Amino acid sequence: MIGKNIYEIRKSRGLSLSELSERSGISKSYLSNIERNIHQNPSIQILEKVAFVLKVDLNALLISNNETLQKTDQELVDFMLELKKSGINKDNLHRYQQLIDFINWQNQKLEVKNN
Repeated sequence: MIGKNIYEIRKSRGLSLSELSERSGISKSYLSNIERNIHQNPSIQILEKVAFVLKVDLNALLISNNETLQKTDQELVDFMLELKKSGINKDNLHRYQQLIDFINWQNQKLEVKNN
């Protein structure tokens, strides 16, 4: 499970095994063994280094995909309940898309200006 999570996150970040090894200070062969579940119980220090390089919370390496999906699903349900409480329902949600697009556009302008 841990190895699969590391592999999937590493790939999604566009990192090679060599790059992860170099940035984390962990040997490429050891990382490969973790990803292939040969080493199924790496130390917390190793996992912290990997999580830091991959820019994820340590839990992202430890939680199975099912648990992650359940958490994401619950967050989505909570978000939808908040929208409903504020008077926004699925039928009029599209009306707010233009406002959201405008806010994102403004934020992008501010980022460009600040850089």
